[in-house]
Amino acid sequence: MLTAAIGTFAALVFGAADFVGGVASRRSHPVLVTAVVALTGLAALLVFLPFVPGRWSPEAVLWGGLSGVAGCLAIALLYACLAIGPMSILSPLTAVISALVPLGFGLARGEQLGTLGFFGLGLALVAVVLVGFVREVGAVRPTLRGVLMAIGSGAMIGAFLVLIDLAPDDSGLVPLLMNRGVNGLIMLGAIGFLLLRSRGTGLAGGLRKLGTGGVRLAMLGGVVDAIANSLLLLGVRLGDLSVIGVLTALYPAGTILLAATVLKERIAPVQWAGLAVALIATALLAV
Repeated sequence: MLTAAIGTFAALVFGAADFVGGVASRRSHPVLVTAVVALTGLAALLVFLPFVPGRWSPEAVLWGGLSGVAGCLAIALLYACLAIGPMSILSPLTAVISALVPLGFGLARGEQLGTLGFFGLGLALVAVVLVGFVREVGAVRPTLRGVLMAIGSGAMIGAFLVLIDLAPDDSGLVPLLMNRGVNGLIMLGAIGFLLLRSRGTGLAGGLRKLGTGGVRLAMLGGVVDAIANSLLLLGVRLGDLSVIGVLTALYPAGTILLAATVLKERIAPVQWAGLAVALIATALLAV
């Protein structure tokens, strides 16, 4: 029951982080926003590090660092596939694949679920598709390139979950520190590349092109993201990766609810149905 509650809450917090990051990306370059989110998340984790004992082992550093690489690839492929569209197909496809990877890994290594548990996982996957469905007027069929990038993004999100789960239980926040650190370094490198491309305008001009209006929001997003990742880490240490992986794939629900509340965006009936199915799935997984 505790694992299901943590997984569902982590999904909502991840969705909140995506919402804040999405709003920030309207005011600043997505690469700059992603870098600020990573580095702010790292700073937040460092604040809590003294209160969460953890051992700096080679395994914790390795799996945490690799999860940072997987996270960067996931974001890059996600942005690329959603830019091609249609989002109504590629977004839920990414979420479903991100759930299937840890689900398959967890079951393959011997995690056990009862009949109700498997039924709950199936319902959760259906909920992921319904919640992620965004109706587009005149949407076209996705290209093979778009589908492959969506699958790749989902696979990398799933790999991130698996890699975090592989870190030793006594590592505390070390894997997340490595994740945020590696992620931040990669994104700073990307910012450096973008600034070099605009070197004719100078550093200040290059930063203006990236836009800095969303930096404060990105910093808030980094703190929220750090909380979400900490919940994820707690979930995989207390329960099954297969359950946590599927439940956290419901992250679009948090984004949708905040968009409806803050931006007054309309939630489609199919998405309300998805949220209802998600609640039923969570209840079954908690049994």
